[in-house]
Amino acid sequence: MLRYFLRRLRLAVITIIGVSMIVFVAARLSGDVTLLLLPQDASQEELAKARHEMGFDASYPVQYYRFVIHAAQGDFGESLRYRQPSMGLILNRLPATLELAFSAFILSTLIGLALGIVSARMRSSWFDYGSRIVSITAQSMPGFWVGIMLILLFAVELHWLPTSGAQGVEYMVLPVVTLALTPIAATLRITRSAMIETLDADYVKFLRVKGLSERFIVWKHALRNALVPVTALSGLTLGFLIGGTVIVESVFAWPGLGNLMIESIFTRDYPVIQAGVLVTSIFLIFLNLAVDILFGVIDPRVRFE
Repeated sequence: MLRYFLRRLRLAVITIIGVSMIVFVAARLSGDVTLLLLPQDASQEELAKARHEMGFDASYPVQYYRFVIHAAQGDFGESLRYRQPSMGLILNRLPATLELAFSAFILSTLIGLALGIVSARMRSSWFDYGSRIVSITAQSMPGFWVGIMLILLFAVELHWLPTSGAQGVEYMVLPVVTLALTPIAATLRITRSAMIETLDADYVKFLRVKGLSERFIVWKHALRNALVPVTALSGLTLGFLIGGTVIVESVFAWPGLGNLMIESIFTRDYPVIQAGVLVTSIFLIFLNLAVDILFGVIDPRVRFE
């Protein structure tokens, strides 16, 4: 297992380097940030001086080399907009984003698992057909549209919940539901397929012949094997939720990392963009590694060769 971990760690480092290159170049393709920071009537000399002070007059390889050297020390530079350390801004906003993402992850996993198990046990029933129709519909709806519809219904028409902000638990309800809707549908479908395949296996039929109750078979034996593909999906789901907060935070004015990234993109705040993308990428890479190792705990047949 140690060899497997070290091999995956090496691939993670290579992936992070690749991501840093892509975000470094992509951020600068949007244009010259000095044109946004200085007045419109600024002279060429003033523009050149600003580029020199911020290091943008050097070639891309030189700028990237400086970026990597400082990033390795945890220094991503100062935000061009807020005039604060970029990493400080990211770490201040990150807890709000993780709070939203993990809440949606827990909600989607619990509801998706429960509905998937019930659909598998009630195969070809009205509940099974209804849950599949709802899951397909949920996966077809874009998150920003769902968020707007929920605001119109529960905030504007019914006045049950606030429209935006983050001043309490009630402010989390609409953004969490918006985020969780698509993962619920995906988890439901994967759980249903895995449970049906497991419940049709020979060893489950043998357990039924022995006279064991259906509930005991489902929860003690079938569910553990069905959790293997669900576990694989969980890593992708959490990554999807963290990435999906960018749109949801904009719709609900949630003060998280996604909202900060949108603002930074519009203002071409390169240091914040680079820091935000790299921190998120590192988190997701090690999250996927943790999910892979979890396979061995859930399924003893998995071996880390």
